Order: sequence, then structure tokens, then C-alpha cells
Amino acid sequence: MASSDTTYRYEDLSALYINCTLKRSPEVSNTEGLIDRSRAVMAAAGVKTQLIRAVDHDIATGVWPDMTEHGWASDEWPQLYAQVMAADILVLCGPIWLGDNSSVMKQVVERLYACSSTLNAQGQYAYYGRVGGCLITGNEDGVKHCAMNLLYSLQHLGYSVPPQADAGWIGEAGPGPSYLDEGSGGPENDFTNRNTTFMTWNLMHLAALLKRSGGIPAHGNQRSGWDAGCRFDFPNPEHR
Repeated sequence: MASSDTTYRYEDLSALYINCTLKRSPEVSNTEGLIDRSRAVMAAAGVKTQLIRAVDHDIATGVWPDMTEHGWASDEWPQLYAQVMAADILVLCGPIWLGDNSSVMKQVVERLYACSSTLNAQGQYAYYGRVGGCLITGNEDGVKHCAMNLLYSLQHLGYSVPPQADAGWIGEAGPGPSYLDEGSGGPENDFTNRNTTFMTWNLMHLAALLKRSGGIPAHGNQRSGWDAGCRFDFPNPEHR
């Protein structure tokens, strides 16, 4: 059911999807098939979306913002990070391998973590005021395990996580069909389609609430203030 109510138009929002498949372009990514469903919902609501396939980029391993300053010959993460910071919504997407997130996903989370201590103009951590979620695909168990790890990581870094901020699809356990394979039932799966739709709208709703109200209030959570000695009502015997 589409709505003509302008309350649910989000032309002022932007979203970035990072696909952490192990497959380089132009190889078909089943994860991207599910991403396309979520992007379509956002686009219909006016959100500007972008997609990065992380494995197509030269992302160095490490936990510093720019690894060329720490011995690496090249590192495209600083350019990708600029896209992360330009987006109101970040959706981390990837496959399940051995019941866990892919190695590419773990690398992306590590690099997000590397930049998390940067402060915004209000003295808060960099990702405050942004919203995060995740999409998971595979043909083995682990959707909820992977989502738990990612949603914890996102909120720990400073992202706000709305209700039901994850969705996924898994086929028959073992070497069964993948999401986009003919006859998999993936694109027609009502459970996955419902959860993907709910996740997408919840991300947009929360991102709009935060953006239109100026983000998370900058009181009691300013690293710059804490470093300057402000304790925001935390008992501090040194300052009576």
C-alpha cells in the first residue's frame, strides 16, 4: 500500500549500503539482490541511495583512519569514509560464512571503528545522529547471529538503531540455492520481504526524527566536554 501522505516523504535523507560480499564486480551478488529490494523502498520515499561493494576497493587492514600513515602503500578507506559521513543511514549487508559475517564485513566494521573517535561539531562522537541497520543472506544458519554482531557494533560506534533494524534470507542448510538462484524462493519469501520492508521504513523514520530535530542532544555525551573536566552530574569528588 503506497501512501500519498507527505509525512512519509524523505527527500532530505540519504542512505549508503555497503555490500560485503566476497565477490568482485561484475559477478552476481545474492546479497545485492536483497539490497535492491530495500533500496527500492527508500527510493520510492525519496531517499537518495548509494551502494558500495567493499571488495571492489583497496581497503587496507587496520584500525586507523588512514593506513597509509601506518605502513600501507595504499588505502581507499578515507574516500569511502567520506561517503559514510555524507549518509544519514548506513546499512551493512553481507553473506554468512561458517555461521558468521564475512571477512570483508569484519574489515569494514574495523575501519568504521577506526574513525569512531573523531568528534562532530558538538563535541560528540562522529556517528551520532546517524542511523544503522543490516541485511544478511546465505544458505546456512546464522542470520540472527550476524545481525546481533552488526547491530551491537553500530550502536557502540555511535549509530542509533531503530526497532527491527535487521532482515535476512537463508535457503536450505548446506549447498542449496542462493537468494537469486532460480527456484530458491528468496525474492518471493514473505517473511524476508516483510522484515526488509519494516527495517527500511524504521531506518527512514528514525533518521528523519533525528535529522529534523538536530540529532542526539549534545548534553551528557560530549567527549570534548568530558576531557575538559565536565562530568554532566556524574559524582566527582574533585569538583565540589
